[in-house]
Amino acid sequence: MTQRILILATNGFEQSELTGPRDALREAGMEVVVASPETGEIKGWQHTDWGDSVPVDMALDDVRVSAFDGLVLPGGQMNPDILRNNTTAVELVQAFAQSGKPVAAICHAPWLLVEADVVRGRTVTGWPSIRTDLANAGAQVVDKEVVVDGNLITSRKPDDIPAFAAAMIAAVRAPAEAA
Repeated sequence: MTQRILILATNGFEQSELTGPRDALREAGMEVVVASPETGEIKGWQHTDWGDSVPVDMALDDVRVSAFDGLVLPGGQMNPDILRNNTTAVELVQAFAQSGKPVAAICHAPWLLVEADVVRGRTVTGWPSIRTDLANAGAQVVDKEVVVDGNLITSRKPDDIPAFAAAMIAAVRAPAEAA
């Protein structure tokens, strides 16, 4: 059975942090679905200016955790900052984390983990400017390219995408291989 991965994003996602994991997951044979509070397309941010758009496959309100095997949260400053003010997005992140399914957040995206109150007592990483927020939310913060603590997978920046994607693929495959 093909594993399904949800990417939760909105306008202002860091281009490479959505497309890199998405492409790696697809290459691993997984179905990837992009959900957003927006409809149609969402526009990425690439370094210092707007990047490419990606199609939105599903409305945020239509997402059911039971239909997916994992969640990817791309960073960028705007994307997670907007989403952490969206109650449905925060509740979805919380539900995925509580389900035990892999939740992977890169760069600024761990802000959503803070908002969902799922980092307390966990070891995580993130972009340097959000590390104080992570620590204040009760996380142990480290500076590593990828950190896996239970079902939470976190990374710091675009350079970490290969390790980030590999950790997500391994986490999603682990339950299927154990079955």
